[in-house]
Order: sequence, then C-alpha cells, then structure tokens
Amino acid sequence: MPRQVDHDERRRRLTEALLRIAGTRGLQAVSMREIAAEAGVSLRVVQYYFTNKQALLDAGLAELGARMDRRVRQRAAAAGELSTRAVLAAVVGAILPSDEQSRLDSLAWTAYYTAALTDPALAATGLTLPDALEDFLTARLAAGQQAGDVASDRDPRTEAAALLALANGLTAGVLARQRSPEAAMAIIDYHLDRLFGSAATPG
Repeated sequence: MPRQVDHDERRRRLTEALLRIAGTRGLQAVSMREIAAEAGVSLRVVQYYFTNKQALLDAGLAELGARMDRRVRQRAAAAGELSTRAVLAAVVGAILPSDEQSRLDSLAWTAYYTAALTDPALAATGLTLPDALEDFLTARLAAGQQAGDVASDRDPRTEAAALLALANGLTAGVLARQRSPEAAMAIIDYHLDRLFGSAATPG
C-alpha cells in the first residue's frame, strides 16, 4: 500500500527549513530550491505545498508568531500568577532571545523586518505581530491602571510602545552578545518595577 503522507507535518518541516535559512543566512537566501535542499525534499514537494515565495514567507511569519505565543504561555505558566506585571514580564521576556532556538527566531524576525523596510507586500503582513503585541500590552496596562496597579497619569499606549522598544533594543544587544539574556531581563525588571511602583508614589 502507498505510504500515507502527513501533510501538516510536511508543511511544518518546510516552514522550519525556511526559518532556519532566514535565521542563519538572511531572507535574501530564501528560495524554493534552497528550502527543498534544507528540508531534504524535491523542489516539486515545496511547490506542491506553497504556490509561490510569498506564500512561503507568510507561513514563516505565522510560525514565528505561533512560537512567540507558545513562549509567552510557557513563561506565564511558570510565573504561576496572572497579575498585570507578571503578564507584561512574560510577554517581554518571550521577546528576548534566551536560548539557541529563540536566538534563531529573533534572527529570522530581524531578517523579515529588514526585508519589509523595502518590500511593501511583506510590510503589509510583517507589521501585524508588533502591532498586536502593542495593542495587547496597552489593554493590559489600561486594566492595571483601573485596578490601581499603574499610576493614573501614565499613558498605556505610550508605556506599551516604550516597553516594546526597550525589549527590541535589548534583543539587538543580546544577539550581538553585548549582554546576556539574564542581564537584559534584569533591565526589563528594573523598568517594570519603576512602572508599577509609581502607582504608590504620587507624581
């Protein structure tokens, strides 16, 4: 009998191959032929699952978002609490590369971001993840403000944007080995302590 193919598994393998290439050689090295070689399959297999390169790139972005979501959930579960501060620490901590896999994911995301600066089609889909993160953090900060955990004079949108900008800047430092993931997270914790501590301090 012919061997049954697990299509979801094969699609996942091809997407992982794409992200390995993006994370090690940049998005300019991504092609259907290169992905076929990386995944150990024929070019026709890649073309069967993805009609063109844009479909491949979209799948890669979706997978990066899914990996980020899994890391956030793992960190939140490890924290064992659902306070606003714990949620923000889980989200931002998931952005920072803390092991080899998350380091490669950060490099892949950087490759996407760089390409999106000059590719309107990629920019149209590539900005949805940071926008969604900013919206999520803004909503959580607004809720924390209502609960009295964050000072009333803080603007949730500005604070969320600043926190993400800090995380992205620290990520660049970790990728360049300027500082360790632990040192970067300590800076995040310092910022969060000041943000949430301000609720108890007038002005």
